Amino acid sequence: MENNSESHYTRSIYTFLRISFVALIIYWSYLIVKPFILITVWSIILSIAIYPLFKWMAKKLGGREKLTASILVLAGLSILLVPSILMIDSTVDSLEGISDKLKTEGLKIPPPKEKVAQWPGVGKTVYSTWMLASKNLEAVTKKFRPQIKRIGQKLFTTAGHLVTTLLLFLLSIILAGIFLIYAKPLKKASYSVFDTLIGEQGADFTRLSVATTKSVVTGILGIAVTQSLLGGIGMWIVGIPAAGLWAILVLMIAIVQLPPLLILGPIAIYSFTIIPTTPAIIFTIWCIFVGMSDAILKPVFLGRGVDVPMPAVLVGAIGGVMLYGMIGLFVGAVVLAITYKVIDALLVKDVLDQPSEGEKAGSLKEAPPAAQDNSSQQGG
Repeated sequence: MENNSESHYTRSIYTFLRISFVALIIYWSYLIVKPFILITVWSIILSIAIYPLFKWMAKKLGGREKLTASILVLAGLSILLVPSILMIDSTVDSLEGISDKLKTEGLKIPPPKEKVAQWPGVGKTVYSTWMLASKNLEAVTKKFRPQIKRIGQKLFTTAGHLVTTLLLFLLSIILAGIFLIYAKPLKKASYSVFDTLIGEQGADFTRLSVATTKSVVTGILGIAVTQSLLGGIGMWIVGIPAAGLWAILVLMIAIVQLPPLLILGPIAIYSFTIIPTTPAIIFTIWCIFVGMSDAILKPVFLGRGVDVPMPAVLVGAIGGVMLYGMIGLFVGAVVLAITYKVIDALLVKDVLDQPSEGEKAGSLKEAPPAAQDNSSQQGG
């Protein structure tokens, strides 16, 4: 007995060591690939979204998949780089204009009106600070130097994040092209993963995930990007300062399913103060068209997709931004939508697999007499 207990104890130790070693290797590998998880997921999402276009183009080009993927990658890089360059150029021009105006005219702040002091809660503080700034701006600058410094640091940090996000998007487009070339083996691998995690219905859940990804990317992200580009082009043509930054805000507003007119409306009103009336009216009409274009685009893009509740997309987009920044805006919306659809399908499957009380009673009533006799004899 002692030998048996010692051998059992030894096997337990060996088993524990092996499991610990495997867990350590998995955790170590996770830490190594962790910086690439987000960009890889976004690349997979992109490749799934454009795969129908990839197949169509490859067929037209005689089945040359590598050439097709290269063309799509170059097109994607161009679509991303051109607006980014215009955005950077617009922002730099706006900052240079403000700098030149400060050098020639100086910064003049008009005195506040008496009504400002009557604002509830903060009226007196705002009025006194505003009045001091209109008389002696340097004194206000010294008084609020720590706050101004923190705001400046946040602006520089935000600019750095935008540059990093742009580089990640460029890299994701290149990776998406690679995934397109190896789409067939990757598809088999995804079936194997879902079969292992879910079971016999793994292929169905793989198709569900792909359909959900296409639906969210084309029906929500695609519409948001379209509205952002149209709004940004309009602002750039009429010369709105920092048009690129406003276009990014339009993109974020559109993804979380809020009307882009929340951004474009005030900008359209502001345009009447910096450009002639006729161009301002045309630009206002353009902003209204961009803001209402989702009513035209949604039936086109969402007609063939999978229905996903807007709260799932909204929470995914906001949570993605909080975790990963700008790129998380897209990844979060898609990942949470897929999670919702998969869990919903699993719950529905479980409900359907379990017979109701009526079905149980009906099966007993429909049982043949011989079967009931046998069961009674066995019970006796």
